Amino acid sequence: MSPLTPSPLSRRQWLKSSGLVAGGALATGTLDPARLAALGADAAPHVLDGQTTAAGFAAHERMMAALRRADGPIRLASNENPYGMAPSARQAIEAGWKQHAWYGAPSLPNLRKVYAQSVGVPEDHVLVLAGSSELLSIAVIAYGLKGEVLTAWPTFEGLPRYAESMGLRVHKVPLDANLAHDLEAMDKRLVQAVDLVFVCNPNNPTGTLTDNRRLRQFVSSAARRAMVIVDEAYHDFVDDPDYSSCIDMVKAGENVIISRTASKIHGLAGLRTGFVIARPDIIARLSAASTSAPGVLGALGAAASIQDTAYQTMCKQRNAEGRAIMRTALQQLGRRMTNSQTNFVFFHAGMPVEKVQAAMLAKGFMVGRAFPPYNDWVRVSVGTPEEMKQVAAVLPGVLAGAAKSMGSSEG
Repeated sequence: MSPLTPSPLSRRQWLKSSGLVAGGALATGTLDPARLAALGADAAPHVLDGQTTAAGFAAHERMMAALRRADGPIRLASNENPYGMAPSARQAIEAGWKQHAWYGAPSLPNLRKVYAQSVGVPEDHVLVLAGSSELLSIAVIAYGLKGEVLTAWPTFEGLPRYAESMGLRVHKVPLDANLAHDLEAMDKRLVQAVDLVFVCNPNNPTGTLTDNRRLRQFVSSAARRAMVIVDEAYHDFVDDPDYSSCIDMVKAGENVIISRTASKIHGLAGLRTGFVIARPDIIARLSAASTSAPGVLGALGAAASIQDTAYQTMCKQRNAEGRAIMRTALQQLGRRMTNSQTNFVFFHAGMPVEKVQAAMLAKGFMVGRAFPPYNDWVRVSVGTPEEMKQVAAVLPGVLAGAAKSMGSSEG
């Protein structure tokens, strides 16, 4: 039995506490639909065969909404999953709890195996780290210390900021008119001294996808001259049919490193679990530069969540609903916005972000900070659909009030 699989006894005990054993619901190891209907949706199991059920997600959604309200201002600033970890992930952590006291816990190699299978590469093509941010740091150590770094700007700041802290020159190429990567300009800046290229697609903080065909051409070309990291942290939220991951470039043996994370669709930001997909020789070089290790509880939760495709699907659906609510509200306000393919929206407020932040906080919502040079654009993470309806309701007054306040202070 996998260390991630709850024992039959623990599962039976959980079902018994839910009232499902009574009346012979488990007599044959299956659940009687009529019995479940009589007990009500909340009494139905939240997880079956590693998959979160619809009833389980509904109950989980209610619980998380209540917790978010009780915590104070609704968190819409850091692109967190408002639903947190899957019920299956929580069960896996509880079942494997004793491993938290162990060195060399089996949950860690198991996660590597599970993740490799999920993305279709051999295990030696995968490295599990303490969050994807660790990759962005050790990649600088492994591949950038003798050269320079090339990136679009603004983008996710982990790698370029770390490179600068190490005294490296970072070429920051402004985004194009659609706030996506300007690949032609980046190619021109790919000078001989550049050893490391960073691409974030979809891009954070703008949420934009770069044209798939052109991006893949750029990555393949750049990989012949430097190591290329493609950050796909928001891969799971994309619904553009023209998009595709660059994992196939890794399989083809190119100088490409793919960065993924358990912090977004899997809701495990606080448990720091990230994934690297690259050739085995690249994995070995990165491993040698690693300075930490992923945690056992994150590994338990991530492995369960990766296999819980039902939970991922439901989170993606809810995210799309919330994102659509925000897009409609911004369209009605006549605000320019990007075509976000992520779990956040990025729109032009026409005033300093700090003004919008303060006004939104007064209404009970935390929103994102400024991302220079887009100091009058606001990034709002997608919460639950109900939360986004609330944001849409207060947004006209917030923007009008913030604009009036700015006018008064200038006067």
